[in-house]
Amino acid sequence: MASTPGILTDWPWKPLGSFKYVILGPWVAHSLYCVMWDEEGGDPFYNLMFPFLLVRMVHYQIWISLSRYRTAVGANRIVDRGLEFDQVDRETNWDDGILLTALVLYSIYSIFPEASSHLPFWRTDGVIITAGLHAGAVEFLYYWLHRALHHHFLYTRYHSHHHSSILTQPITSVIHPFIEVVAYLVLFIIPVSTTLFTRTASIASLFGYIFYIDFMNNLGHCNFEFFPRYLFSFFPFFKYLCYTPSFHSLHHTKFRTNYSLFMPLYDYIYGTMDESSDETYETCLKRPKESPHVVHLTHLTTLDSLYHLPIGITSLASNPQDSSKWYLWLLWPFTICFTLMASIFGHPFVSERTTFRNLNLQTWVVPRFTKQYLLKRQNETVNKLIEEAILEADSAGAKVLSLGLLNQKEELNACGQVYMEKFGELKIKIVDGSSLAAAIVLNAIPKDTNQVLLRGSFDKVSCAIANALCERNVQKWGFGLIINSYEFIIFLLLFFKSFLPDETFLQIWLVGNGWDEDEQMKAAKGSLFIPFSQFPPKKMRKDCFYHNTPAMMAPSSFINMHSCEVRASSLIRNQNWLPRRAMSACRIAGIVHGLEGWNVNECGFTTFNINKVWDATIRHGFQPLNNPIS
Repeated sequence: MASTPGILTDWPWKPLGSFKYVILGPWVAHSLYCVMWDEEGGDPFYNLMFPFLLVRMVHYQIWISLSRYRTAVGANRIVDRGLEFDQVDRETNWDDGILLTALVLYSIYSIFPEASSHLPFWRTDGVIITAGLHAGAVEFLYYWLHRALHHHFLYTRYHSHHHSSILTQPITSVIHPFIEVVAYLVLFIIPVSTTLFTRTASIASLFGYIFYIDFMNNLGHCNFEFFPRYLFSFFPFFKYLCYTPSFHSLHHTKFRTNYSLFMPLYDYIYGTMDESSDETYETCLKRPKESPHVVHLTHLTTLDSLYHLPIGITSLASNPQDSSKWYLWLLWPFTICFTLMASIFGHPFVSERTTFRNLNLQTWVVPRFTKQYLLKRQNETVNKLIEEAILEADSAGAKVLSLGLLNQKEELNACGQVYMEKFGELKIKIVDGSSLAAAIVLNAIPKDTNQVLLRGSFDKVSCAIANALCERNVQKWGFGLIINSYEFIIFLLLFFKSFLPDETFLQIWLVGNGWDEDEQMKAAKGSLFIPFSQFPPKKMRKDCFYHNTPAMMAPSSFINMHSCEVRASSLIRNQNWLPRRAMSACRIAGIVHGLEGWNVNECGFTTFNINKVWDATIRHGFQPLNNPIS
C-alpha cells in the first residue's frame, strides 16, 4: 500500500481473492460455445482473447524466472539489494492488470461489435498508426502523468506503492493501485480505439501492441542489463527510442529522473535524464558472473517442484504449502517438457542467491527427482551430476559445498565419502550437516527427559544421536542392532521387541527414515515426534505433536531470502516445506562451516563435535524452531 492510500486504491475484485477469475466466466463460456458449436466458429478476435490472456501470464512467468536466475548468477546485475518476503507479498496481485485488460477487451467487443468483430489478422496501415500514436501521444502523455504522480500529493496516496520496490523484478512493472492502472489503461486505449474507429485495426495490431507493452514493461524492470553495447554502436539514435533496464532502475533508486515510459526521448527533451545513465549501463555490462563462497546442493523432489523453486512461480516458492495445487494440473504439458529437457540436457544450475555477513551463498539444483534417487540404476548418473557440481564450485572458488536432501544418501555415495576418495586434492570442503542435524534433535528433546524411543533406519545422524544420549545417560529404546560402522562403538540397546516397555508410557519419539509409521497409533496422546531425517512422517496424528525436520530459523540479517526451502515430496501431505526464513540443518552447516573457516570435511564417516557445531551455529544468530507442529 501507499503511505497514505487514496480512494480507489484497492482493486474491485479484491474480496474474491483467488476466485477473481470467475468474473471472466461468462465471456469465456460464450467463446468456447462459439468455437465448439457455432457453425461459423465465432469471431477470431473474440475467441483469441482468453488464450492470449494465458499467453500473457506465461510471458510474465518467463521473465520472472529469467530475471531471478540472472540476478542469482550475478552477471550484468544492476541493483545489489535483496528481494524479501514483504515485497513478494506486496506483488502477489501482479495478474490484476492482465485481468483488467481482458475485461476491457471483452467489453469493447460487446459494446462496439461492428468496430471490433471479424478483424483481419494484419493491416499495415493499422500497425503504422498504432506505432505512431504510441510514440507521440501515449509516450508524451505518460511522461507528464508520471511526473504528476511524483508530486507529493499523488505520490504518497498512489505511486509510492510502486516505488516501495527499489529492487525491481518484472512483475513490479504492474504493481500499482487500481485507479493508477486505470489511468495508464486510458492512455494505452488511444491507439486501440483510434484503429478500431478508423477501421484499420487488425488482430496483429491489437494483440501485438499489448504484447509490446508487456515485453517492454518486463524488460525495464528486470534486474540485469539486457541490451548489448554493439546495438547502440550501430544505431546511436536507438537510445532515444528504447530504454534499458539500468535506465529505469535509476528511476527506482533516485525517483526524480528518467520518467519516460519506454522512450527516453522525452527525458532528453525536458531535462530529466539522469546524468549517470550511461555510466550505470556500462558498469552493469562489465559486471561478471558472481563467485560463491558457499554452495548448497539440493535437487528436485516431485515433477511440479520445478515451480516451487525460487526461479519458479512466486506464490508457490514464497509460502510453505502443499504442492498439490489444482492449477498445476493445467501446467502438465510444460512440466513434462521441462522434465524431459532436464533429464536429457540438464546439469546443476543456480536457483537462489543470498548473502550473510561476508559470505556470498548460492543454492544449486541437481535436475533429478526424488524417485530417480531411489533407483539404483540412476546412481551413476546422479553421482556424475553431483561430481560436476563439486568440480564447478571448486573452480569457481567456493570454500564449502553442503549436500542437501538425498545428495548425501548413504546408499548413493556413502554420505559424500565417494567424492573425497575421488577428489581428495580439492580445496573445497564437503559438508553433509550430520553433526548439526543431531545437535538440533538433541536440543529439541525436553529437559529432564530420561527415556526416548528411537525408531527408523540407523544412519550417521541416528548413531550420533544415540552416542550423545549415551553420554547423557538417557535410556533409548529401539529395535534391532546398531552396527559399528562410524568409527565409534554403539552398544546394543535391546535385542528383541518383547523386551521393550509399553510404548504408551514413552512420549518422546525420535523417528527417522524406514520406520513403521503405523506405530504412531501406539503412542500416548500428546506424544512428541522429533524427526532426525530430512523427510517428515507421511501420516500425522491430530492428538500428537510433531517437530520439523532438523532445521533452524535464519538471522534477520540474511539478505535476499524470499523463498521457502523444500524438504520432501508431495507424497508427504501438507508438510513438505519449511516455514519462511527456516533453513535445513545441512544448508546451515555449510554456512557455519564457511563462517568459522573450518578446514576439514564433514562427510563419509567424519562427524564434528556436536556441542562445538551447536555453539557456533547459535553464536552466528541461528535460532531453533521451538514450536512443534500440532
